[in-house]
Amino acid sequence: MAETTKKIALIGAPLEEGSGRRGAAMGPAALRIAGIDTMLAELGHDVTDEGDVRPLPARDLANYPGANNLQIVAAFTRELDAAVHDAARAGRFPLILGGDHALAMGTVSGMARYAAEQNRPLFVLWLDAHADFNSPATSPSGNMHGMPVAFYCGEAEFAPILDRNRPLVDPKRVYQVGIRSVDPREREEINEHGVNVYDMRAIDEIGVAPIMREILAEVRAQNGLLHVSFDVDFLDPDIAPGVGTTVPGGATFREGHLIMEMLCDSGLVSSLDLVELNPFLDDRGKSARILVEMTASLFGRRIFDRPTRSA
Repeated sequence: MAETTKKIALIGAPLEEGSGRRGAAMGPAALRIAGIDTMLAELGHDVTDEGDVRPLPARDLANYPGANNLQIVAAFTRELDAAVHDAARAGRFPLILGGDHALAMGTVSGMARYAAEQNRPLFVLWLDAHADFNSPATSPSGNMHGMPVAFYCGEAEFAPILDRNRPLVDPKRVYQVGIRSVDPREREEINEHGVNVYDMRAIDEIGVAPIMREILAEVRAQNGLLHVSFDVDFLDPDIAPGVGTTVPGGATFREGHLIMEMLCDSGLVSSLDLVELNPFLDDRGKSARILVEMTASLFGRRIFDRPTRSA
């Protein structure tokens, strides 16, 4: 059982329009079917399922070249910004069930507002194969799930999706781990803005534990809040195939669990995204179950707590 009982708000975000392909909208349902609420309750946490946000398209916004499906992505961004902010202010831990990674435009923005109200800096741990620091001006595809980091850092202000004067995340407080697919122009933007990137070579050379100790020490030193955004494609596709953006050479099962266990031990995590799960591409729910297992490690389950399952 986790050392500290948390009040957890499950917030479903059935967004797939940011990804350019269908299926991720089924992600929240798949995570619920895989038992994420039951698992958290068994670990002693107080869990409330808020259901799914289902906003109408933001018709006040005109279509914008290079920002595919802007109106629906913007609507989810606004809804999630409010839902996450309100949950955090009510003393609950926002756990967002995705949905493609464009949803982080709203979730991180909501936590940035809450952190500003607490007079604390917000850090983001981005567990992903992709840097997602594009904008409509730099994106090769125009798919907005490649733009959330640039957006919540204030570097993708191409449309009035949220208030321009909202609290932003300092790019130097964004830590990207597991990166292995970056567009050429995106690489320049990341370097220019000082995003901290630990690609798979860094993981191979340094190891997960030293990287995580360095990140957590910085968050603790600045009395920060930590938002974790976990993309299925952070893991190697042999482990978790249910994602539309597979990139070979990802993190192993144990590396994923070690990160989540160290996050749990730190007590610094204030919110969590689970994103890019596409059940249509999965193997009999394998990826959904893996995500639930990873989440269990973040909320207090230890290896010796895991039952042996028949094949």
